[in-house]
Amino acid sequence: MQVVEGTARGRETSRPSSATSLAMRIVDLVIRQGLDEGAHITEQWVAGELGLSRSPVRKALAFLAELGIVERIPNRGFFLTRSASSLEQVDLDAASEAEEAGYFQLVDDHLRGRLASEFTAAEVTRRYGLSPRQAQRLLARLEGEDLVRRRPGRGWEFHKVLSTVEGHDQSYRFRMIVEPAALLEPGFAVDADAFAEHRARQEALLRGRILTLPRRELFRTGAEFHEMVVGCSGNVFLLDALRRQNRVRRLIEYRHQFDRSRLVGQAREHLRLLELMERGELQAAAELLRAHLDRVRWLKTGIGPEPPPPVL
Repeated sequence: MQVVEGTARGRETSRPSSATSLAMRIVDLVIRQGLDEGAHITEQWVAGELGLSRSPVRKALAFLAELGIVERIPNRGFFLTRSASSLEQVDLDAASEAEEAGYFQLVDDHLRGRLASEFTAAEVTRRYGLSPRQAQRLLARLEGEDLVRRRPGRGWEFHKVLSTVEGHDQSYRFRMIVEPAALLEPGFAVDADAFAEHRARQEALLRGRILTLPRRELFRTGAEFHEMVVGCSGNVFLLDALRRQNRVRRLIEYRHQFDRSRLVGQAREHLRLLELMERGELQAAAELLRAHLDRVRWLKTGIGPEPPPPVL
């Protein structure tokens, strides 16, 4: 399968933006230094510790301020709003760095057509410099995420997934039809417990989890939010259709991870959706949901004119 690079004109890339990536390094620096709440985080100190110029550091600190991890005080600078001990480091699910790198390299190789749909554990071991045990753990992880399956006899194979920009665009357009319609189903009913759980998840993202969650957890958080909303329709066919879309798009979503800074706006839009649905303003919620999906579609594919950000 070949990813069509030339048609992607949106803002997503296969690597994190410099500001987002640097923000994650600053959080890690704060944790390693064991800084207390209220500590003064100067551009010069961060630049010196990380061997960078002050300009990118300033942008990264501004992003951390948007997340509420630091506070920007005019004419004084940036100050830590919580202690280092309260910040969580990236959880790699006990996987080594080599396994994590191998995981995303394997995904990228498959989507770019450099790795056949059918392969063996020995190939994974050799190709990505892993031990046999590491390769087995990596494959077990892919199998658990329903991305690969064991072939009868010997080897592994990928499930059919979306692997082109055009296919990704069509997937989002399908969701733009299904998800807003789910909110207008006659059986739609708010699940108070589910809403409370997902509100807490989205608020946690805005408190810094955007930077600390592994990529697959960020995908899962977003996918489960949308599945929860569609599930409230009471229409099992709509929910099944969305779940199928989430399964087949997972690999290309991983490859487009990502500029985490865009997730700030998306989390706020999710919270606004919850508010509208709880108030019974389902038509307004459906319109916001469609605009939300259209904006994300464009950011990830660049196909068509740029839609405006949703009005909150």
